[in-house]
Amino acid sequence: MTFLHAVLLGVVEGITEFLPISSTGHLIITEKLLGIVSTEAVKTFDITIQLGAICAALLVYWKMLVQSKRTCALVLAAFLPTAALGALLHGPVKHYLLGNISVVAWTLFLGGIILIVFELLHDESKATVTTLEGMSFKQAVITGVVQTLAIIPGTSRSAATIIGGMAIGINRKTIVDFSFLLAIPTMAGAAALDLLKTGNALASQDITMIAVGFLVSFVSAFVAIRWLLAYVRSHTFIAFGVYRILLALFLWVFVL
Repeated sequence: MTFLHAVLLGVVEGITEFLPISSTGHLIITEKLLGIVSTEAVKTFDITIQLGAICAALLVYWKMLVQSKRTCALVLAAFLPTAALGALLHGPVKHYLLGNISVVAWTLFLGGIILIVFELLHDESKATVTTLEGMSFKQAVITGVVQTLAIIPGTSRSAATIIGGMAIGINRKTIVDFSFLLAIPTMAGAAALDLLKTGNALASQDITMIAVGFLVSFVSAFVAIRWLLAYVRSHTFIAFGVYRILLALFLWVFVL
């Protein structure tokens, strides 16, 4: 991996992390197109540069976390199911699914269909929860359980949590905020677990590339968060569903 590769992948990670289109899937696709071999070091890079996106989310939401202990507790409750499953399946997922572009194509395609169908059937006026403080711990845990689906590359953590939350009565703006907040412990935990297990095997060049990817993903993620928060005020996620399907078709025709 070169310096330019690290920059490009950092941009991809930052832009796609909080959109319902799968950042991991996009990293895998970009690496395939750039001819980057999916080694253990590259897989660790993909996981750990998410820390840049975490810092961007913290920059946007730190006041909300500091001012509300209940919100912090809700995020923790939602994080626990993902933490348990992630710790259990970290090895198999990293070795067998991460880097598998065929898996990414299928999850992008199926996720796109689900996103479109859900939005066409969803009635936002029936949402009963309009603030983070109004969420119950049961709703938080359900959202966290749904988030575990994102352990499959291409699924999209944000798509899973947003659809899951809206399906149980949380309005669009509130679940988007909660999804961003839930990303903080989820991605931090994933990065910490991976570094704990494989960090000693990283060369100095690998660490340098991770640092570059971290910085670039931080900047691009901050921009993406601000843009999506404005977008959801007047738009559904149907466009993202269409994009996912078109990207999957592109992969099947030109890559696989």
